[in-house]
Amino acid sequence: MNLKKVLSPDVVWVDLKADSKQGIIEEMIARLGAAGKIKDRDAALQSVLDREEKMSTGMQNGVAIPHGKTDAVKSLVVAVGLNKAGVHFDSLDGSPCTIFIMTLSPLKRQGPHIQFLAEISQLLGQSAAREKLLACQTSGDIYDLLT
Repeated sequence: MNLKKVLSPDVVWVDLKADSKQGIIEEMIARLGAAGKIKDRDAALQSVLDREEKMSTGMQNGVAIPHGKTDAVKSLVVAVGLNKAGVHFDSLDGSPCTIFIMTLSPLKRQGPHIQFLAEISQLLGQSAAREKLLACQTSGDIYDLLT
């Protein structure tokens, strides 16, 4: 998957402010809404929170991939954010998360969502890629690195 097809500079942030799991999710949804990427903020938020209730999307090595399926989006929507201070996200390894990749996809579409999650998981499984991402100073740096 070409990340340029699903990622745009207006949904990449180096400065997430929230200091809680709920806060990070709400902040990313709000910013996606402000960028015009979602039709229904509440429905999008609820889809991600419902997914988190089933099982945390805090992975390991400081990465969280909150995601949801909702008709509040027409096609796959992706956002990337950093909170370098770290946020407790109920991760598999118990460590705080600093890298947040949010995806939203329509309820009836499976392929692009699964393909993106597989690719981003593979990329962020590499410690060098995570280190480069966390070294980014601007949203443009993150966008350029990922695309």
